[in-house]
Amino acid sequence: MDLNEEVIKALEVIKEGGIILYPTDTVWGIGCDATNAEAVAKIYKLKQRAETQSMIVLMNGEKMMYNVFKEIPEVAWQIMDLSENPTTLILDNPRNIAANLIATDKTLGIRIVKQPFCFKLLERMKKPLVSTSANISGQPTPKSFKEISPEIIKGVDYVVNLHRDKIGGKPSTIIKLTNDSQVKVIRK
Repeated sequence: MDLNEEVIKALEVIKEGGIILYPTDTVWGIGCDATNAEAVAKIYKLKQRAETQSMIVLMNGEKMMYNVFKEIPEVAWQIMDLSENPTTLILDNPRNIAANLIATDKTLGIRIVKQPFCFKLLERMKKPLVSTSANISGQPTPKSFKEISPEIIKGVDYVVNLHRDKIGGKPSTIIKLTNDSQVKVIRK
């Protein structure tokens, strides 16, 4: 399948407020426009997940990060430069994002992606993309497309036709950073 074609198809669905199933730099993810609260609510419903369990968003670089966070601790850039594995950072006080994505402690988990499909999609969207593992809440995270439950596949508006035979890596490392420079590893 053609990468650009898939980006365009996914983009159309997202612009309409739909949700997609797509390959990320780690495992398969369910995604939508991170500024659209109704689309975000559809994902919580599909995953049977409480809205208090926040989800992460993917971004494609500095410009998008500064659009969501006014202040970014210097250490965030250092961690991203040094990380060999996909790393999710939890940062304080996000803005310009759907309210139902923001955790009760006013934080948001974000990851910068370089993987071609996600990167190109973000470039076209010009908005962050929700990314949550493609499973019903509490079930194991699927490592490959074959392991995704039919319920999830039927529940999304579009399934990206790329990397369906690829076995995914492990979920990203998660590091929480506060504006007063505290660093805490949540998931290795």
